[in-house]
Amino acid sequence: MSFTGTAFAQTAQEPVSTRNQIVVTAQRSGAPMWTIHTDTGTVILVGEIRAVPESTPWFPDRLTEATGEADRVIIRSRPKISPGDVFRLIFRGGSFTKLPEKGVAADYLDLDQRSRLAALEEQYDKDYDRGSFLMTAFDLLARRLDFDNDTLDDDATDIVRKAAKKADVMIERPERFRGEDLLDNLADAPPASHIPCLEAAMTATEIGPEITEQRGDDWRKFNIPAVMENPLEQALSRCWPWADAQLGEDIRATWIDMIEGAAGANGTTVAVVPLRVLAETDGVLDSLEARGFEIGGPIWR
Repeated sequence: MSFTGTAFAQTAQEPVSTRNQIVVTAQRSGAPMWTIHTDTGTVILVGEIRAVPESTPWFPDRLTEATGEADRVIIRSRPKISPGDVFRLIFRGGSFTKLPEKGVAADYLDLDQRSRLAALEEQYDKDYDRGSFLMTAFDLLARRLDFDNDTLDDDATDIVRKAAKKADVMIERPERFRGEDLLDNLADAPPASHIPCLEAAMTATEIGPEITEQRGDDWRKFNIPAVMENPLEQALSRCWPWADAQLGEDIRATWIDMIEGAAGANGTTVAVVPLRVLAETDGVLDSLEARGFEIGGPIWR
């Protein structure tokens, strides 16, 4: 498998005391993280959630400091979107935003699901009857629940990326998905496949914005099972692309390959990985543990 960025460098072996100091500095940031120590190096896995509330007390400057002392970092990639992909989205927009063949929500939802959706339509003065379930779920989470309001400007990926660039630390990224492949995957997904996403989004929205702050508090307290069970995190994890079987498998496999590669390299690696990919059942942490890696850090299951 090929990766964007520079290949791992086999530098002179770093003193253990230096690696330990980098770990301590990173841990003092307050973000949940796990460590893998090998004979040649250390991998620090930072469990990232997006949209950390401003009220969540953590110390990004310490993660910046640790990153500046690392040998390499691994951060997520963004999809590779071309101008042609944008045109494809414009011309096929209806297939992403509307139910097919003039279908309506009641054609796919049971009575309880449709009743819950109707109550949200009335509450927010919205008509979701023709909308695709994925777009409806995104609208509920982003505009009605407004989960990304009053959040920190930079997430852990932004912090590590900026620190690595400033300190001239090697940046590695997973291979990016092509925009064309993502759009084709989304267009081919049947409407019913997005119903679990819609249900989870309705549950999160019905509960209200307090779950956003609770998610941030649990993240900061390293209560990883509580974060994973939070209705907002549940909704985000049950929606495309995470919930798509093929895309989800590819995402997990890519992260595992990169972390295994980093574990075999000399020096210290800081990897910022989506928490839901790390801590889910049979996720990256479970897979690494099953492959014999000794993992230190918070309980994740």
